[in-house]
Amino acid sequence: MLSIKKYAAIDIGSNAVRLLISNIIEQKGKPVQFKKNSLVRVPIRLGADVFIKNKISKENTQRMLDTMLAFKMLMKTHKVVKYKACATSAMRESENGKKIVDLIYEHSGISIDIINGEEEAAIIAATDLNKFIDQTKTYLYVDVGGGSTEFTIIDQGEQKASRSFKIGTVRLLNDMVQNETWQELQIWISQNTIGYEKIDVIGSGGNINKIFKISGKAIGKPLSFFYMTSYYNTLQRYSYEERITELNLNQDRADVIIPAMRIYLTAMKWSGAKNIYVPKIGLSDGIIKSIYYDTVSSNTQ
Repeated sequence: MLSIKKYAAIDIGSNAVRLLISNIIEQKGKPVQFKKNSLVRVPIRLGADVFIKNKISKENTQRMLDTMLAFKMLMKTHKVVKYKACATSAMRESENGKKIVDLIYEHSGISIDIINGEEEAAIIAATDLNKFIDQTKTYLYVDVGGGSTEFTIIDQGEQKASRSFKIGTVRLLNDMVQNETWQELQIWISQNTIGYEKIDVIGSGGNINKIFKISGKAIGKPLSFFYMTSYYNTLQRYSYEERITELNLNQDRADVIIPAMRIYLTAMKWSGAKNIYVPKIGLSDGIIKSIYYDTVSSNTQ
């Protein structure tokens, strides 16, 4: 017996807002499959408001309302049976974040959970990494966002430590990351990677996905520290406008890609990793899986 349902995840980040619709395929005697059906990304960049003015502007509040209404219609036409919406760094730090969440619910009926950094790291770490990792190896999983970056140590398929740091692409663009925060991260990476002979980095987030696509590497093959450093230096030789016109980057990617690479390269350097793997998963995938497993556990109780 084959059952196919559609679940949706809404990820309200500091740089962009995403709607992921996935097919949940269940077949008796076989493991459940999660297949991406549709992904819509809207670059609202809430972090540019919040990290400077501590609140979301009227313009971006209206854009959020419009986006959520559009997402509601898309979920309806796709016949989505369950959804979950999570807001991260920008919304949780905003003075009017809770007010906007209430406003969105009032206008669209979409309920949003504002999650903390630890919850965010846990959801991301719960994504089905087993498909992508070698169970005999040790990894530092780095998920770069606009407002924060989540770091997780995975050894032999098991999560050993996880932490969220307020180091994100939008914060770095606005020069809002203190030296102390970088030092804290360096200490955390050093303390949690000591004793492991060899570590590889796993990178997730829109920027590393774009870098991987540009590299032309085959799926499953890593990017080397040398390649990442070389491409980082190449990007810096171009102006913002040239990155759009000559390197064909979207305008909302052309500025944040440089600080994102800085975070990945720093994580590789401090952990001693020579390679970074890019499995193309993130918070949205984790949200989909959390909906499914919450449903399964509640049905078996």
